[in-house]
Amino acid sequence: MERVQSKNLFNFPLKGLAEGAVAEIDAQIRAVHSSGPPAEIGRKINELSLKDDEESRSQLLSMIRANNTGLAMMVSSVPPFQEAAKNIQATEFKVPTSHDGNFDVLVEVYTPKTLVGRSDNAAFIFAHGGGCVSGSAHDSKPYLDWMALSADMVAFNVDYRLAPEAKCPNNVKDFYEVVKYVCQNAEKLGIDPKKICIAGESGGGYVCTGACVMLAQNDESHLIKLAMPAIPMVDDYAFSDPGAMTLEERDSHTVMRQVWRMIAADMDQQAEDPLLFPGKASDEILAKFPPTILVEGEFDMFITSAARLARRLRRAGRLLEFVVFPGVTHHVCLWPAFRMGEMFDGTIKKIIQEYLHK
Repeated sequence: MERVQSKNLFNFPLKGLAEGAVAEIDAQIRAVHSSGPPAEIGRKINELSLKDDEESRSQLLSMIRANNTGLAMMVSSVPPFQEAAKNIQATEFKVPTSHDGNFDVLVEVYTPKTLVGRSDNAAFIFAHGGGCVSGSAHDSKPYLDWMALSADMVAFNVDYRLAPEAKCPNNVKDFYEVVKYVCQNAEKLGIDPKKICIAGESGGGYVCTGACVMLAQNDESHLIKLAMPAIPMVDDYAFSDPGAMTLEERDSHTVMRQVWRMIAADMDQQAEDPLLFPGKASDEILAKFPPTILVEGEFDMFITSAARLARRLRRAGRLLEFVVFPGVTHHVCLWPAFRMGEMFDGTIKKIIQEYLHK
């Protein structure tokens, strides 16, 4: 495959601290999580992550899911997101799969009313966050409504199956099957087949990157114009020496070890499997990836893993941009006030305009 050509649009100066609006949002998040139920859930999550038995892991999963539910409720009440929903036509369809029993993957579709009836829309196929163990596609609807309107595209929100009920690689395969369905039915869905983007954040970033591995393995990356995993889980760095980690990586590594154990069918047998750890994909597979933009935060808990993958993709000729927001943590990147701000919203709009619409 030919090397992709970056437009080198983004080069935020990194200063090793949060400033301005980012610092204010970070302070708000810390205040929310410093007392009451959020603080108790956080304390319990950290406590349970240090235990290595099935009962503790089950309780940890419940706490993670409760935490994610709280965030989803907060996001759904944001007035600008609610206003955006008024200008969206929401529909859905299901994609039948058979890789893990017979299962129909739900796909929610958010079409700006100004794009209804057109046959040349850009598609944004999305995998929601939640560590691949929590959340649902519908949790992301408020933000995707906003994004679809902001960037003039149709969002396809994939409700892939979660771990530990569904083990790797079935979560990735659910998303992959939806990607293939949209590509094969572009005309029926009102999509320009030359303007298809796949994306995901956090655990959904893992699912998206895993789908990139499958597309590369099957010589199908030409179907996708752009892949955009954001703050993604991509490898087993959490199992390494915490002494070499950043503060945020060190604070989260015990939880992430347990999350990966929930996702894996067999950690030992899948240790080198790029469908579990996409960051371990071979150079040959990376060279067949779709054109990729990685989106990260300077203080994200996955920054080291993502930066390593970005460097490998650049060398393989498949990296368009590695966008790193200064002073931004994982929580800040998911916070509505940051998403609606110029740094994030302006960047995403520019990415879609320059790399998907053109």
